[in-house]
Amino acid sequence: MRELEDAQVFLPDVWANHARYAPNKEAVICGDERLTWGELDRRLNRTANALLAEGIGRGDKVAVLMSNSIAALTTILGVVKAGACVVPLSGLLTGPQLAVLIDDADAVMLIASSEYLAVIGPLRDSLGKLRTDGLLLHGGEGDGWRRFESLLEGAADSMPPVRYHMDDEFNIIYSSGTTGLPKGIVQTHRPRQHWSYSNSIELAFGTDSRALATTPVYSNGTFLMILPALFTGSTLVVMPSFSPRGFLETVARERITHTFMVPPQFIAVLADPELASFDLSSLAVMLSGGSPLRRDTKRNVIERLGPGLYEMYGFSEGCATMIRPHQHGDKFGSVGTPVLGFEVRVVDEHGNELPRGEIGEIAGFGGGQMKAYHKRPEETERIICRDERGRAFLRSGDIGRMDQDGFLYILDRKKDMIISGGFNVFPADIESVIGEHDDVRDVAVIGIPDDRWGETPLALVIAKDGVAADGEAIRDWTNERVAKHQRLAGVEFRAEFPRNALGKILKRHLREPYWEDGAK
Repeated sequence: MRELEDAQVFLPDVWANHARYAPNKEAVICGDERLTWGELDRRLNRTANALLAEGIGRGDKVAVLMSNSIAALTTILGVVKAGACVVPLSGLLTGPQLAVLIDDADAVMLIASSEYLAVIGPLRDSLGKLRTDGLLLHGGEGDGWRRFESLLEGAADSMPPVRYHMDDEFNIIYSSGTTGLPKGIVQTHRPRQHWSYSNSIELAFGTDSRALATTPVYSNGTFLMILPALFTGSTLVVMPSFSPRGFLETVARERITHTFMVPPQFIAVLADPELASFDLSSLAVMLSGGSPLRRDTKRNVIERLGPGLYEMYGFSEGCATMIRPHQHGDKFGSVGTPVLGFEVRVVDEHGNELPRGEIGEIAGFGGGQMKAYHKRPEETERIICRDERGRAFLRSGDIGRMDQDGFLYILDRKKDMIISGGFNVFPADIESVIGEHDDVRDVAVIGIPDDRWGETPLALVIAKDGVAADGEAIRDWTNERVAKHQRLAGVEFRAEFPRNALGKILKRHLREPYWEDGAK
């Protein structure tokens, strides 16, 4: 008797089924372009079949360098549908930085939009791992590049003949982290499937949801809107680029129900003088992530944008917690409990779980976990700590504590902690106080050298528009409200902060001018 195979449902199959049963329903919107589910699936199929005809498939890495557009989305997902591994790249990087990542990923093909030709074009001869015909350009022409549209024109729009496997590589995400050279985070179909259903359930996605992606499509955080929306067959709206007014107009016009933003975006939207004139009544779920929301910002979001605020803490390697709207009243400063399918612990330097209430490093385990850092087995092993059952928890590099109810509180990045006179000083604690000052729009606290204490806190402040803020007054106001070992040495003003793709402040860049030997 023949046995049934171990049937699995893969994301490309889910997307195809939405097109089969709801072909005329809106699937994706970006700017003036709108695609139904039937149109979206045909575009994905053409992309996949074109790549298969080029000999690209399982095990191959395809780098994609495109800004927010429907073409970028269909290219990224089309690579996946071909059974290959997509490597989305940040358009904020320089040409040499991009070349390093393309080489590190072992990409055999690069698909780029014409706006990046000037950046990456001069380096094409140094991209030695790409196939000789592996440069494809979307939306233009360039010497040594093939037109991507020409490949698509002759490709079939039927489902590609691909069998997927849970352990196949789905993507390599280069973490736009706050320290060092980005590491390639390898995620297979298994964690991407988990990401899709766990966030769909946690954030109450349904077929009638209308999700707004405000962040770059190459960023891992943007998949918090992309994957649940596509998993549930709802409608995904992608902003070509973010602006506070554009966000408000889009929410009102498209009747957005779900969105993801990072704290600087929330701060910018709250600062829009016309905020109150926009109808945001459709907005049921606002997810914040990338870095913790300050308490003052969180209160303003709930009061002025609506009660549906979810805050997620997580790291791209694979772990997440979430605080839900009904939990803010009792656990306002917390980032919640684990997202469905995850387990979180606070551990000591040896990886042993600490009792609740004690401070240590946050570690996580669960269905959304990465496979490994690409080609970095030693670094992969370095972040692993095993529990009593032998399960591989991943260290986050973040410092936190868990209260007696199991709610997690983030204290700071391990590398950002200031040690002043032997005391551990967490910048986030001071930032939450400074953020309450009427003249402060945003703040970052860093440690700078101090002859007496070793290092001491310095506040870098972005003042509110039109305010003539006084640094000494802000320093004195803050020092009256913090512990003695947390007192500021000074306040300096900045017009902006260096940030990664999800708005997290790159404190390493802020510290560098103060530490000549690079010690911090």
